[in-house]
Amino acid sequence: MTLAPPPSSRVQLTDDGKLRHFLSVEHLSRSLLEDMLDTAASFVDVGGRAIKKVPLLRGKTVVNLFFESSTRTRSTFELAAKRLSADVLNLDISKSATSKGETLLDTLRNLEAMAADMFVVRHQDSGAPFFIANEVTPGVAVINAGDGRHAHPTQAMLDMYTIRHYKGGFDGLRVAIVGDVLHSRVARSQIHALNILGAEEVRLIGPRTLLPVAAESLGVTVFNDMAQGLRDVDVVIMLRLQKERMDSAFLPSEAEFFRLYGLNNEKLRHAKPDAIVMHPGPINRGVEIASEVADGPRSVILNQVTFGIAVRMAVMSMAISGQESSQNPEQGEDHGR
Repeated sequence: MTLAPPPSSRVQLTDDGKLRHFLSVEHLSRSLLEDMLDTAASFVDVGGRAIKKVPLLRGKTVVNLFFESSTRTRSTFELAAKRLSADVLNLDISKSATSKGETLLDTLRNLEAMAADMFVVRHQDSGAPFFIANEVTPGVAVINAGDGRHAHPTQAMLDMYTIRHYKGGFDGLRVAIVGDVLHSRVARSQIHALNILGAEEVRLIGPRTLLPVAAESLGVTVFNDMAQGLRDVDVVIMLRLQKERMDSAFLPSEAEFFRLYGLNNEKLRHAKPDAIVMHPGPINRGVEIASEVADGPRSVILNQVTFGIAVRMAVMSMAISGQESSQNPEQGEDHGR
């Protein structure tokens, strides 16, 4: 199934520019992304409270509709929804009617009949969340938790939150994204977000076989040499090798990849002394990153996971608020904080 996403953000926003679905970072405004980060900041301390809940989605039902397996993403979405006091349904697609031949649209209609208020969708086909957002009943929000090789917007935004937390902002920042960019939906979303938020330079580092054709058209600088690409960068984002999306022609061996592009302390010396190291996970130690770096003082990988809960809380609360305001325009401008 090929489900091409639409060329604009129109489906994502209400008439007055509020978020109602979150499907892609592309085409969204800097002010909206900053509002998302600011909203997330208001939720960060919820995890440290004795009662880790706020009532913003009380009475709402969130369905995690994962057609691709995931541990980290599904768990953080579930935890985010529960911290917002929502009821959560995790649909096991391997045992669902979809695996028995039911169409995606029929599955959607049956879930809507259960009075779902939000679908968090992870799908192997690019554009599936856009398809669902266009078909869903008005008032139901759709969040893209990763679609094919297209986008992973909440991962990108939790990465942006992490960068802003440690670097204070994006102006003047040089950010390197390293590894299998070609197959990475995370990288696509990160590139759009970094450019929208005003990073000075976004660098892609990797072998030619793992970089997009005409990558420069994305507003990035391309390097095939690790030392040159990491020189004086502020942030290093390592990517997992997406072996399930490639064949052997893309890569000679994991050992060869690690020798040339795996991040260890020796290569990290080319970055700025205060550069942070990030990874969307799951980590393949000894393939794209050495344990000495993943567990080292510059790694903020576990912090990304912590911040991810707050960011997903922000996205969910803003989308529900946008849906409610589009159904009831007199509600005003509150984003659910």
